[in-house]
Amino acid sequence: MYKLRLDNRSNSELRPVIFENNPLKFSQGSVVISTGFTKVICTATVEERVPKFLMGTGQGWVTAEYSMLPGSTSPRVPRDNQRRGRAQEISRLIGRSLRASINLQDIGEFTITIDCDVLQADGGTRTAAITGGFVALNLGVNQMLASGSIDSIPEITPVAATSVGILGNQVLVDLCYEEDSKADAD
Repeated sequence: MYKLRLDNRSNSELRPVIFENNPLKFSQGSVVISTGFTKVICTATVEERVPKFLMGTGQGWVTAEYSMLPGSTSPRVPRDNQRRGRAQEISRLIGRSLRASINLQDIGEFTITIDCDVLQADGGTRTAAITGGFVALNLGVNQMLASGSIDSIPEITPVAATSVGILGNQVLVDLCYEEDSKADAD
């Protein structure tokens, strides 16, 4: 039976979460989110276009892309230049989560792309990407307001995520890699 977590947290305790806002100059919003040893950089890029199915509707779009950088794990993870499999599934999850958080009518015919790149992986990368992606989205929307692209802040519902798993008949939140790799379910 699993009794003590590696970092002495209680079963319901999150790892420390740190946000470094706007570390990048050229995106409309960026954040590095750290949850324990997991680090993900999330950027928001705003473009004055929408997918064809939204043209002329006055509605915007939010989409996401997720990737693990080669040096983010040991051993090295290869680049996924084809955007398939797990990375594509996680990209879709992040995009759906963020679209559900914002009134797309309020941003006009703009697309906001959230790119989430894992710098260092120690469990919880997809949940850190959702949480960091939401922060980057908000920073991007604030930049849209400041530049005059939109007249007011859209209706936004906060979104954050964390992992939950079962290890040794105990429920744990925010699993590190060592816990996640041994978990019965997550």
